[in-house]
Amino acid sequence: MSSFPVPRDRPVDVKVYVSTGAGLDVVWGDAHRSHYDFPYLRDRCPCAVCNDHRTHPRNAPPTEAALPLFKPRVTARNAAAVGHYALQFEFSDGHVTGIYSFDYLREICPCDECRPAGPAPPAR
Repeated sequence: MSSFPVPRDRPVDVKVYVSTGAGLDVVWGDAHRSHYDFPYLRDRCPCAVCNDHRTHPRNAPPTEAALPLFKPRVTARNAAAVGHYALQFEFSDGHVTGIYSFDYLREICPCDECRPAGPAPPAR
């Protein structure tokens, strides 16, 4: 049996820390390590509704747009694998529709090494 190298954008180890609220840790095929806090993931939810709110803020409910109210820190209540290509989280604010593909997670890696120089690009 021959072993093939794991592509750089495929995880070799994934740990989700739901009970402690520590977030998500991924070790990638190229040995790069990424850590994602749950609020970071929630802010970058790739679902259509969240994308629409980010790209068209006028569609946000008036209370969100008018008053910056205190929001408790978002955590995850649950996490599940979606096939062999993604993760889905149930966040403490009730949001559950985002599917985070491993390609997308690698793209949004928050580490200094992965972030481009200059201003941060807008969240998707």
